[in-house]
Amino acid sequence: MSSKLSKFLWNILTGLGQLLHQISPPRWLRRSFYFCAVTGALVYLSIFITIGNYAKQLIKTPPTQKADTALILGNRAYLNDKPNPCLTGRVDEGLLLAQQGIVSTLLMSGGLDYEDNRIEARVMETHARNKGFQGGILVESRSSSTLENLTFSRSILETAGIKQIIITSEPYHMWRVKKLVEAGHMGQKINVSYAAAPSQCWVSWGMAFKGALREPLAVINNYVKGYF
Repeated sequence: MSSKLSKFLWNILTGLGQLLHQISPPRWLRRSFYFCAVTGALVYLSIFITIGNYAKQLIKTPPTQKADTALILGNRAYLNDKPNPCLTGRVDEGLLLAQQGIVSTLLMSGGLDYEDNRIEARVMETHARNKGFQGGILVESRSSSTLENLTFSRSILETAGIKQIIITSEPYHMWRVKKLVEAGHMGQKINVSYAAAPSQCWVSWGMAFKGALREPLAVINNYVKGYF
């Protein structure tokens, strides 16, 4: 476990423990709290490890079979008044797949960011063109979540008659994406494989990146909402 993750979990447990001590509840309630807190931490850790292992597996085994399109999932468009490297790194992975002749078309998926009033898919498209990509680009610009990335992109792909895709996102994101695909959110007509994008954010932080630290909570949220 990373030191950042350990500190994160310890701070949560310590803060809640101090709060519980201050309000002095009955012993049975304190014990129940500590049991739930430890159980929650173990669930979080288990999901975190699963996500990390799958991320490493995908990085070691990039796709080699040809597909029609790389579906590139969005992220925050701008950071510090510049295109977010966590987003452009995903596009760069799609460009690499195109350069290798594995895909010929890119589908950019991402809607409006209220933080900077920019549409993720358009920022992704601009980055690809600035990098010299001259192939076909499809744009899905309504989505605001991973589930919507998949469902809104699905209709575009089916309309275009595309049946074989490679979904591209940062490594820590891919396990949840795979679970959503397996739950049927891309339908039955589209064959899906996966490519992990080692963006600058991933190279710098890996599973200690703040997005990766939040990912187990997103997984739990998706389970609770019945998306899987």
